Amino acid sequence: MSRRSRRGGHRARPLAFLAACLLVLAGAPGAFAHVRGHAAASRTRCVATPAEYKAAWDARQVRCVSPALFATTHTRGDTSLYPRGFWYAWAGSDTNLERYLELRKRYGGRPPKVGIGVLSYVGYPGLDTWSVPTDLAVYTLPPGVRALVPSFETWFRVLDERFGHTSAYPLAAQRDLVVAYSRLRRDEDVVGAFQKVTGCRRTELLAGAAPSATIGCNRSFLGALAATGPSPYDGGDSEACFANFQSRYRGPRDAAALRGALYQCQDAGFLNTGVGLGYNTYANPFVCEPASRQSVRERYTGREFIVPNTRLRALPEHVDIPLDLGTPSRRGFLRAGYC
Repeated sequence: MSRRSRRGGHRARPLAFLAACLLVLAGAPGAFAHVRGHAAASRTRCVATPAEYKAAWDARQVRCVSPALFATTHTRGDTSLYPRGFWYAWAGSDTNLERYLELRKRYGGRPPKVGIGVLSYVGYPGLDTWSVPTDLAVYTLPPGVRALVPSFETWFRVLDERFGHTSAYPLAAQRDLVVAYSRLRRDEDVVGAFQKVTGCRRTELLAGAAPSATIGCNRSFLGALAATGPSPYDGGDSEACFANFQSRYRGPRDAAALRGALYQCQDAGFLNTGVGLGYNTYANPFVCEPASRQSVRERYTGREFIVPNTRLRALPEHVDIPLDLGTPSRRGFLRAGYC
């Protein structure tokens, strides 16, 4: 996921690689003893409501969490999960919520490591300077609403269901996009996949540069951004954005153009993996090594979903947990590591 600076591939044999990622996250050398934590947590009832989750957070307890609970970070004072205009909101799973409790227990005495650690785990870029007051919303979904795994295939299925089967998203372009993210070498990551597809150079992206020809972004990608109109972050609307791409884009409908539509209309930025796992180039809070010594696999984080963007008061239950982000100048742990 990402916020404003955009969100944020796998090797061939994606299923095997996905399994390897999850094994790393659960038990890589230097990581927290997550399995032991689960064994201890299983002796007590799992957290089942947002209020119970906040109580566990406040008490610095590590407990298992019901899969009925989801979490989304949002700007303090927002009245919906994601800013107005977004069709879907990005959401973390019960797996993420359990990890946040581990962060809280381990670093409760240093709150910025908890707050920034949550944002890093979610997939925020630009955390060296991030200062927007941010809350963690923990909630249940309305009856009948299901969370979706945000793979590229899911997005194109959702678009077909909303707009009908059109030529806006050709199968060949969908295939090329998926292949670009599923055939990464062991030392390549999703930022590299984004660069491969769009031309936008990773160094400038990670430094906070906006997409442009100056940083190498190709014509298809930039043409898609221009055709879609403003992002919901800038007053646009996701569905209108996708409709604009369908009707206004005149360039080749290749993988770069499709990637541009997802980037502009639904916050699928350069850290987005396209498979339902989070990723960040910062140090993983659960691996006791500097970011430079962490492998690509170790920088994959938790499971993510998309849910319909909903007003907070329309959710059956929710709580907001304020995140203490501390001072930007004191975030050396983003690169030096948390331990």
